[in-house]
Order: sequence, then C-alpha cells, then structure tokens
Amino acid sequence: MTRLRYLLHEAVDNIKSNRTTTFVALATTTFTMLAMGVFLLVYLNVQEALGSLREEIKVIVYLRDVVSPQAVSRVRAEIGQDSAVAGIEYVSREQALATFRAQFPSEERLLSGLGDNPFPASLVIKVSPAYRSSEQVRALVQKLNALSETEEVLYSQDWIENLAVALRYLEVLGLGIGTVLAASMVTILANTIRLTLHARRDEIEIMKLIGATTAFIKTPFVLEGALLGGVGALCSLFLLRTLFGLAEAKLALRGTFWGIGRGLVFLPDRVTVAFLLLGIMLGCLGSVVSLFQLRGARS
Repeated sequence: MTRLRYLLHEAVDNIKSNRTTTFVALATTTFTMLAMGVFLLVYLNVQEALGSLREEIKVIVYLRDVVSPQAVSRVRAEIGQDSAVAGIEYVSREQALATFRAQFPSEERLLSGLGDNPFPASLVIKVSPAYRSSEQVRALVQKLNALSETEEVLYSQDWIENLAVALRYLEVLGLGIGTVLAASMVTILANTIRLTLHARRDEIEIMKLIGATTAFIKTPFVLEGALLGGVGALCSLFLLRTLFGLAEAKLALRGTFWGIGRGLVFLPDRVTVAFLLLGIMLGCLGSVVSLFQLRGARS
C-alpha cells in the first residue's frame, strides 16, 4: 500500500510539474473524448429509433370524405381478415384535428384558410411481425390502395430501410473517425509524458544508479497517462451529459406521426463505464509510447 501511494504521489507530482502542458493535454483529451461521445450518442439514438420503428411499422389509410360509418366498419372488417394485419385503429377527422392541435400548438396558423377541418379520417394499421419485409408491406399497401374507400396510403417501410442503410454507413464512419481521434489523443498524451521524462531525466538516472527497477521508474508515468485519460474521459462525460440535457429539452424528439413515444436516450451504464475505461486505456497507451524514449533520458 505504501508503494502504491508513493507511485500515485509521483504521478501527481509529474502532472503538477508541467501544469501548462498538462492543461493542454487534459483539454485535448476532454474534447477528443467528447467528440467520440457525441458520435456514440448519435449512433445509439439512431439505433434506438430504428429498433422502435421496426417494432411498430404502421400503414395509414386515408379515407375518402364520402365514406359512411357503415362503409368504415365494413372496410375495417375486411382489412382485419388479412394475416399481415396485427391491429386497426380508426381515427376520425375530429380526432386527427385534435391530435394536430395538441402536438403542434404553435402551428395553428397553418389551418387558417383550409376550412373547419382539413384532415381526413384514417385507419392506422399495425403490421404483424411476420410480415414486415419490404415486399410483404408493399403487397399489403397494394391491397389497401385497391379499396374504393381509399384516398391515399402512407407507410414508413421504405425510409426505415434507408435509415438502416445509413446506420451501417454511420458505423463505418464512426470507426474511422474514432480511430483518428484515438490516435490523436495517444499522440498528445505521449508528447506530454515525454516532456515529463525529459524534465526528470536526472532523477531517473539517479534512481537507476541506486538500483531502482525499470518497472518502478516507469509506473508513475503510466499512472500519469492513466490519470490524464481517465480525468479527460470523466470531464467529457460531464459535458456530454450537459449537452444531452440541453438537446433533450430543446428538441423533445418524439415520433408523433408513427406512435413512437420514446425520447432521446443517454449512454447506458455499461457503455459509460466502457467509455471511462477507454480513456484510461488510451492514456496508458500514450505513456507506453513515450516510455520508448526512456533510454534518451539517460543522456
């Protein structure tokens, strides 16, 4: 325990001895990890939204204004017999208007000049899990369009599939950007540790002469890198949580049109822990890189 306390004390002294350089390294580490965190947060939320949309693929059938209540009941019964249909919800014109006013109170002016109620009645159809492929949904839409009571059919399948493709590109882009950011962070930390090694080269040489092991000499510098990486990751998480709160309050993203009530999600606990460990690991890696210059400290 005494030995560990000494090594930690030496690591903190190393940080204090080069405050300007340490501050620059810490700021760079923080914003590098913040950039990684923002990208990761965007990816997780797109993935969450995609999963939610896939769970609740819906088709909306807008009915003609002349359709009678009896015809609506008949159409509902006919559609409900299709095995691709998991459920049907009838939305009257009055309900559609009330929903618009509740969801977009600031856009009331858009309704002026469009009559008392410009919204048609509709049937919101939930697609069965076994019939959610693009071909199966299109086949259902063709059947619905063939109904004489149908004015228009809207469905989300196509852009959901496009979102899935975009998500795959996002994964590749994230891997590339993350690699570049991680390499930059390691380089900055390695240079910081290298400056500390240079400043304490005489002490290192004396410790060698009195019999200190290489591991004993190197450990404080590895701990220094770990501390810088860990503190940088912690600061970036604080900033990320602050930005997330602002974005959540500002955007209040909700899938109002497709019945998805989930909002933005922050990093899960396990991802947060992994994020901190990544910062520490990159800090240690930066130290290891700089310690290859240890021999130069003897001169």
